[in-house]
Amino acid sequence: MSFSLAFDTSNYTTSVAVYTGEKITVNNKIPVGVEKNRRGIRQSDAVFSHTVNLPKALEGVDGKNCDCIGVSYAPRSAEGSYMPCFLCGVAAAETASCASGAPVYKFSHQQGHIMSALYGVGKSELYYERFIAFHVSGGTTEMLLCENGIITKIGGTLDINAGQLIDRIGVKMGLDFPCGAALEKISADPDGIKTRIKNTGSYFNMSGIENLACDMLESGKNNSDVAAFVFANVRCALENMLLSAKEKYYDLPVVFAGGVSSNKYLKDYFSEKYGAYFALPEFSADNACGLAILAYNEHMGIHGK
Repeated sequence: MSFSLAFDTSNYTTSVAVYTGEKITVNNKIPVGVEKNRRGIRQSDAVFSHTVNLPKALEGVDGKNCDCIGVSYAPRSAEGSYMPCFLCGVAAAETASCASGAPVYKFSHQQGHIMSALYGVGKSELYYERFIAFHVSGGTTEMLLCENGIITKIGGTLDINAGQLIDRIGVKMGLDFPCGAALEKISADPDGIKTRIKNTGSYFNMSGIENLACDMLESGKNNSDVAAFVFANVRCALENMLLSAKEKYYDLPVVFAGGVSSNKYLKDYFSEKYGAYFALPEFSADNACGLAILAYNEHMGIHGK
C-alpha cells in the first residue's frame, strides 16, 4: 500500500504522520521537555530534543512503498518566517528522501495545522476553497483568509499570543508548562465575566490582560476566577476579530486550528454561535497529519479530496 510520510518539528512537539490517501494511520507525537517554572524553551534545546525524539517518533513506521514525504520548513508561508527547530524535520525528510527516492514537499507549519484541523472534522476538501481560519496556539494568534491553499493574514495579536498569555498565567499559578489543559481544568465558567480586551479592527493587544491577571493573583483572587478571566478575554478578542471579518467576507466557513483551539470554552461558544469547525485535540495540537495529507495530494495532483 502506498502512502505519504510527514515530519513536523515545532517548538514543543516532535511529530511523524502517515497518510494512505484515505486516512491517517500514524499520528506519533513526542513533547519537547520544558523545565519546571520555565515559560518556554531555547531553540538550541528544542533542536537537541528533536534530534533525540525523531528516531523514537518513527518507531513502527514501515518506510517501504512511501510515495512522497511532507515536512514543515517554517512557521508560516511568509517571507522571513524562520525557526531553527524546523530544520530538524527538513533534515529528516531529506534524509528519508535520499534513502527511498520519494520526493519531498515542503509546507509551512501553519498550512499543516489548517489541513489537519479540516481533516479532523471531515472537511479536507475545504482547504482548496475559500474560508476563514483561526490559528490559535502558543506561538500564533492569527485570523487568516484561506483561498485554495494561499494564506493571507487578516487579523491577530499585536503583542503576545493567546497561548503565551495562558502559559504565563498558568506558570505563575505553579502549573506545569504548557498550561492550557490544566488551566482549563481549574477554570470557573467564563460566561458573564467582564472583559477588558480592546480590538482595533481585526487586531488587538493582549499583554494588558496578562498584567491585569497578574494583579488579580497578587491581590488574592482565587486561581479559578483568574483562569476564567483569561479565557473570557481570549474568547472576546477572537469573537471581535470574527465579527470584523464577517463585515467584509460575510458568511465564509470558519475553522479553528492550533493547540489553544482545543479549549472547551472556545469550542462550545464558537461552534454553537457561529457554526465554526473545531477538530479533536489530536488534530488541533501540533502534529504532522496535515503535512502528510498535503504532500499526498500534491504528489497525486488532488485538489479537493
